[in-house]
Amino acid sequence: MLNSTLLSTILLLLLLPLSHATNPDHHHRRSHEKLSHLRFYWHDIVSGRNPTAVTVAQATTTNASPTGFGAVVMIDDPLTESPELGSRLVGRAQGMYASSDKEAVGLIMAMNFVFVEGKHNGSTLTVLGRNEVLTETREMPVVGGSGSFRFARGYVQARTHWFDMNTGDATVEYNVFVLHH
Repeated sequence: MLNSTLLSTILLLLLLPLSHATNPDHHHRRSHEKLSHLRFYWHDIVSGRNPTAVTVAQATTTNASPTGFGAVVMIDDPLTESPELGSRLVGRAQGMYASSDKEAVGLIMAMNFVFVEGKHNGSTLTVLGRNEVLTETREMPVVGGSGSFRFARGYVQARTHWFDMNTGDATVEYNVFVLHH
């Protein structure tokens, strides 16, 4: 009796690693994951009669702050194929940014890239992270997406292409590296 129990236990321990439960979709999904690189230009227009970035709140001390600390800006910025605002529209950046650093011009950015043409029409990518705008190249995480970017994860690199000190308008090149299904 003891021998058969011992033999059964040993056999069970040997076979256990071979019999673990698996989700057949897990490997299927991982194998269909793609890496996409997208490049477009983000136009933040704060001046003029039709701004795409509007300050919606600020602290009483914001105007005295060298970094604009406390300002909250809502955006619906055009994303274009090239640096010219009149070039082909590929999407819009919709969301907000807020000045969250007293020492440097650092923003917390929460925005969706909403694509309006091509194979990603109707899809979105969500970016949430810190943008220290005076740094040459900034990196922020892609935290999700929808449509053709379901289960998205990755990062963006932002580089200021043009900035008007008088108006505050800016054009920023975005390179997006994203894994998705």
